[in-house]
Amino acid sequence: MRSPRRCSRNGCPRQAVATLTYVYNESTAVVGPLAAFAEPHTYDLCEQHARSLTAPRGWDVVRHEGEFEPPPPTTDDLVALAEAVREAARPAPPRPPEDDQSRPQSQPPHQQGRRGHLRVIPPNH
Repeated sequence: MRSPRRCSRNGCPRQAVATLTYVYNESTAVVGPLAAFAEPHTYDLCEQHARSLTAPRGWDVVRHEGEFEPPPPTTDDLVALAEAVREAARPAPPRPPEDDQSRPQSQPPHQQGRRGHLRVIPPNH
């Protein structure tokens, strides 16, 4: 599942609710509602950073009037959540029994299997 977009400011863990865009030829920083998609050359900001943003001397800041609200979940998010729940509910495939007769007695048993995306690989002797 996709995680919600986070604030672009270093070290800020909060969810983004606004998008900052610079209009260089007009020396203007525009802070508006969160864009539908993350775009290159724009910055997602949490409410605190969106409201406290300052621009360099000689630049103007155009700021959205009103409340910044987190975006509602998209259909993609809901589909991804449903697929993750289905995947977690699937039973694990049955494991074949270990054949103790085929392994030399001096070799210790090694566990093989999967754990999430990792696979246990026995060492070669």
